[in-house]
Amino acid sequence: MKFRAHETFFIRKGWLHKGLKNIGEAPDIFVKKDRNPVDILGIGSNMVKSLRYWLQATGLADEVSGSGEYQRKKVQYPTDLAIEIFSADRYFEELGTLFLVHYQLAKNKDNATTWYFFFNEFSLTEFQKEDFVNALQNYAKINSGEIPAVGSLEDDFNCLINTYVLRKKLNPSRVNPESNIECPLDELGLIEISDNSNPKDRTFRKSTPKLNSIDPHVFMAILVDMNSKKDEIRISDLLASENVGRIFNLDIVGLSRMLENLSKLEWISVIRTAGLDVIKIKDKRSFLDWVKAYYASLNGK
Repeated sequence: MKFRAHETFFIRKGWLHKGLKNIGEAPDIFVKKDRNPVDILGIGSNMVKSLRYWLQATGLADEVSGSGEYQRKKVQYPTDLAIEIFSADRYFEELGTLFLVHYQLAKNKDNATTWYFFFNEFSLTEFQKEDFVNALQNYAKINSGEIPAVGSLEDDFNCLINTYVLRKKLNPSRVNPESNIECPLDELGLIEISDNSNPKDRTFRKSTPKLNSIDPHVFMAILVDMNSKKDEIRISDLLASENVGRIFNLDIVGLSRMLENLSKLEWISVIRTAGLDVIKIKDKRSFLDWVKAYYASLNGK
């Protein structure tokens, strides 16, 4: 389990593009000795550490021990998903791209434990900071035998909220209207402020994004990735931990509407007869194939 590896910095707009561009040019960008990565990336030293972490946590980079000219160095290489994204939407402007990045975070139990816990294990729909921190601490204790420092978990909570909620909604009186320091994932509509009272007592709510904002190719990519070994899946399982319903904060009504759309496209079949309540995946494309199909659909191909 990993907590507070982000150095308290949430993902800023432009960071993922900057990171992928630079590791593509120099895989050892974060450990260069001849040039300071602060100068190359144009961000502070703690932000450099944060960006290095976020590239891995979002599944966009693999960090490995290098070979050849990079021997004895930790280097980062773009993942297959990152290559597809950088080729088609390098500035991370499309909602489908942002949902894919969110998915990578929400399934990353090891490197983005707080994000995984929030979307897969945390059962409260409305919650305050104390509710979440206590639940996360108990989860860590039960599953790792260790008790993380409360301060680290509180920093993770703040970073999680800043990932999905506009800063001007969190602190409207303190945000410079000309500032663009936001997280791109705040466009997804996955967390809302339920009670906008004193920030210390504020209540938040898991929210369902507008269903028409979830591209069916992206939904299908995540569906098949989370159920890669199954041809037939119970609909109730899709709402359980580590499945597509939790990733999008869907209830049974929203999930049913998404499945109906996929059925009309003839990518799946929904079976609700003879006591069955399952779906069958008819289109056998892989996760990456669906990602490629999404970007092709944006270009009208």
